[in-house]
Amino acid sequence: MADAAQTPRARYREQTRAEIKSAALQQLAEGGVQAVALTRIAKEMGLSGPALYRYFAGRDDLLSALIRDAYDDVARTMERAAAGAPPGSARATLHVLAGTYRDWAVAEPHRYLLIQGTPVPGYAAPPDTLLRARAALGPFLKVFAGAEPTEAVRPVVAEMDAWAGDDGTVGDWLTEYTGTAAPAAGAGTALAGTVLAWSQLHGTVSLEVSGLYGGMGHRPSTLLTAQMDTLADAFRLP
Repeated sequence: MADAAQTPRARYREQTRAEIKSAALQQLAEGGVQAVALTRIAKEMGLSGPALYRYFAGRDDLLSALIRDAYDDVARTMERAAAGAPPGSARATLHVLAGTYRDWAVAEPHRYLLIQGTPVPGYAAPPDTLLRARAALGPFLKVFAGAEPTEAVRPVVAEMDAWAGDDGTVGDWLTEYTGTAAPAAGAGTALAGTVLAWSQLHGTVSLEVSGLYGGMGHRPSTLLTAQMDTLADAFRLP
């Protein structure tokens, strides 16, 4: 029996869902989350309001689909960047990953802002969002696996070791990207480096995407390079 996903009806449904998401992304780019309106999308597509709800239960359901797509896009982009990074240099790979993350955010500011924070008051992201976010950060775990943390970051490493021991999903995440399972030695180091990298990336990139560096005398790329070098020094990355 043919897979139901290959039936004409299923293909039409997926095509219509893709068109709805495309229209929503256009609205998002033009006016932010508040501009996303299912009634307007339905009108543009020649659908009735009730017909649109056959594809998405409501705006939150549509936003969840856009968030999933954005995280998946980031994850694929980061994996490609990691695969193309210079071999043998964790520091160089860190810079490649950081630059790639920033490039994606600058090119897709509306999607970046959608996945960083709460899109609308009261919105709750679906549970699988966490796994998608971790997939986007997974390549950083490889960078810091086997690193040698300095005293300055050892308190973070200790807390990350405890986190890995308490949360089985974190151990699964580590194993998937490094082959190391918590509480093995080095688990906290890989996690600490990744969380610190994400924190610095998010801070710098969010400020740039939000336009808050305007009028300042530096390029965001220069600042990000300095931050990643400082982080690499803190973990003695070669």
